[in-house]
Amino acid sequence: MTDPQTDPTAPIDGLSHVHGPDEPPLQHITIPALLRQAVEQHGSREALVFTDAGIRMTYAELARKADELAAGLLELGVAKGDRVGIWSPNRCEWVLTQFATARIGAILVTINPAYRLAELEYALNKTGCKVLIAAESFKNSDYLGMIRELAPELAAGPLSPVRLPALRYAVVMAADTGPGVLSFETVQELGAGADTAELDTISAGLKPEEAINIQFTSGTTGLPKGATLTHFNIVNNARFVTDRIKLTEADRLLIPVPLYHCFGMVMGVLGAVSKGATMIFPGEAFEPGSVLEAAAAEHATALYGVPTMFVAMLQELDQNPRDIASLRTGIMAGAPCPIEIMHRVNRDMHMQEVTICYGMTETAPVSFQSFTTDPTEKRCTTVGRVHPHLEVKAVDAEGRTVPAGEQGELLVRGYSVMESYWDDPAATEAAKADGWMRTGDLATIDTEGFCSITGRIKDMIIRGGENIYPREIEEFLLRHPEVGDAQVFGVPDQRFGEQVCAWIVPATGASLTEDQILTHCRGQIAHFKVPHYVRIVAELPMTVTGKPQKFKMREAMVQQLALS
Repeated sequence: MTDPQTDPTAPIDGLSHVHGPDEPPLQHITIPALLRQAVEQHGSREALVFTDAGIRMTYAELARKADELAAGLLELGVAKGDRVGIWSPNRCEWVLTQFATARIGAILVTINPAYRLAELEYALNKTGCKVLIAAESFKNSDYLGMIRELAPELAAGPLSPVRLPALRYAVVMAADTGPGVLSFETVQELGAGADTAELDTISAGLKPEEAINIQFTSGTTGLPKGATLTHFNIVNNARFVTDRIKLTEADRLLIPVPLYHCFGMVMGVLGAVSKGATMIFPGEAFEPGSVLEAAAAEHATALYGVPTMFVAMLQELDQNPRDIASLRTGIMAGAPCPIEIMHRVNRDMHMQEVTICYGMTETAPVSFQSFTTDPTEKRCTTVGRVHPHLEVKAVDAEGRTVPAGEQGELLVRGYSVMESYWDDPAATEAAKADGWMRTGDLATIDTEGFCSITGRIKDMIIRGGENIYPREIEEFLLRHPEVGDAQVFGVPDQRFGEQVCAWIVPATGASLTEDQILTHCRGQIAHFKVPHYVRIVAELPMTVTGKPQKFKMREAMVQQLALS
């Protein structure tokens, strides 16, 4: 057996084509089987901590509570293959729903907490959700009010609402839900004391290759697509992700990333369960002070986040120091990590073993990840090496595999590739061919097998015939000591086709001007890469998972400049 920590997978025949190691072996199990293993091995150990709600559960308690909810869902008529939507920020009920639906083979549809009426209606109808489980409200979103607006017929019983014809029940995490809407507690009480024999029979009949989760992609164009993932996809990816950060039952993993996304529910929840580790949720949504307080109070050893979260936590640490010396490892993913931020996380947050991940929802999600023993420079400048049991190549516009070190689009093949886009065969066919999933990401794979993400195909700027890759300019801008964050994108231009535009967020306490940015660039990078437009902004538009939304920045600039 080779040791992937010391025997890196090199490109094949000098091309950008890599195979992951064959060890550890894939597990042919379902999510209920994964939780059962955890209960058998770690039943009395703490599984869940929700610091804001004061909730703590052992693995045995988690399984029992999930079984009560599963039995309650059976009472509502939910059967294997039915879709159950979950629309909520990070709450204990979310995790219980994740395991309860899996227990009976119902397909969990994860709905972005930021969705509003039209988006919710689309997601529920696209997947044909039979039951929607939701928080009562979150921030300025009145979930219960929106449910009643979309489905007023529910007040008369489990009927077919005109706008949501598949929906039979709405279940809300509140004590007083009003007519036609069940409380989460009521559904759980329906299953309290139920014989687990029926649940065991259903779980025993589930197959790892069956769909168990639909996650909507946050595409920048067109309607969101529902990536359909199987037990086999996400259980194994969760295992391999946490293998690389050396997570064990002794670890306490802090999860401030959203549960509706793979980062939270797969890499976080399932990853922790695969090792018997403790999951710590510091709040319903990310808030840097709450995360650091939880890290200190709960003696967290591992922490997940996207780069913008780590930037915010570092700024909070500067202003209000905490004792977070218990931290040692974690994952930074979701967007490219600036080198300077990685160095500060290593030093100031004690996370010497933090790793970088790369992937996409459609690949369950992770394809590349650092090892904790990789050289610091590699962990700062790449997304690591390919995961076990996956095959990845970088190809040119004609689909030919490019030589190692050259840029191409990443294609992924293996156990992690989604089953399909739900009810969208055309989109599935466009994204998958011969088992290969097109990522849309541009990357290089070096001679040691380390991968560097260089941009998105759709983000590439073509100015006067020059191909410009925004990430290169962003990395350069971040070298300026007073730049906290930088995003570069193209805007229309009558003469050149496109011009380079940069939005800059100053570092804490800094006072930047557009001229300072231009002076920083001139003579240091090619003239056509120097931003034609610079805007100093207080914050960037972000997805819930912390990814910059360049399309919103582009739309704002087009409107400001009256471009066409």
